[in-house]
Amino acid sequence: MKSKQKHELHPRNKHKGHYNFEELISKHPKLKSFVRPNKYDVISIDFANSEAVKELNNALLIHQYGIKNWNIPKGYLCPPIPGRADYIHYIADLLNATKADKVKCLDVGTGANCIYPIIGVMEYDWNFVGSDVDDVAIKNAQKIINSNELLGRKIGLRLQSNTNNFFKGIIKNDEVFDITICNPPFHKSLADAQKGTMRKLKNLSTEQVKKITLNFGGQSNELFCKGGEKQFVINMILESKQFAKSVKWFTTLVSKQDNLPAIYKTLKNVKASKVETIKMGQGNKISRIVCWSY
Repeated sequence: MKSKQKHELHPRNKHKGHYNFEELISKHPKLKSFVRPNKYDVISIDFANSEAVKELNNALLIHQYGIKNWNIPKGYLCPPIPGRADYIHYIADLLNATKADKVKCLDVGTGANCIYPIIGVMEYDWNFVGSDVDDVAIKNAQKIINSNELLGRKIGLRLQSNTNNFFKGIIKNDEVFDITICNPPFHKSLADAQKGTMRKLKNLSTEQVKKITLNFGGQSNELFCKGGEKQFVINMILESKQFAKSVKWFTTLVSKQDNLPAIYKTLKNVKASKVETIKMGQGNKISRIVCWSY
């Protein structure tokens, strides 16, 4: 199994280095009220503040990608854009290795934010299908698409009616995708998600944390599922075998390294012909993309 280790953002990632807050505020003035020196006397935002994170995302999307009228419903996942961009850039490298042309990508669990399709369209002019089990998420993503003309020509959305399925009911007969992407729910339960959030907030904030708030938000299906990330990915792999002729590359994020042995074992059991693991470094966090094909 090939493994490519990375310790920093992808070379093509537009978010390398420090944010230029003066420039971002000029593009999105609402960000200004959230910008102030942090405990290291560096100009930044409070990443424990969900509104601050959302307005930073708005500014980045306007400035770097020309996306306007981006918004998410209260309580929905507000993703860190640099890490999402990294995923897209690394799978672009993977697809270049197989000489893919006019890429068609399926984003499993696209969410209300629609971030992966937005970046994939604006950076590489790919075509996307975004699926989700949440009707509210699909409707909000459609609003974002409708507000940006270029996205409307490149992104289609499909509601997954069965929460146990990944590709069934989404991939149509005779439809072929170059690649699928997914950011799985990480936690096993709500309690587990809350504990993780408390740890994250304590690391991000200089003030004592008493109340659990999700700085990046998230609905239950976005944050946790039975068996957590490991079982989610295993189930996806098992179902992918049925769509071996419909997808050239399946991929998913895997946040926890301890989950890899069970994932690799499942890939061996389904007789995946190619397996690659791409490691990504974002600050102190190391994540990875597991990729397989038949």
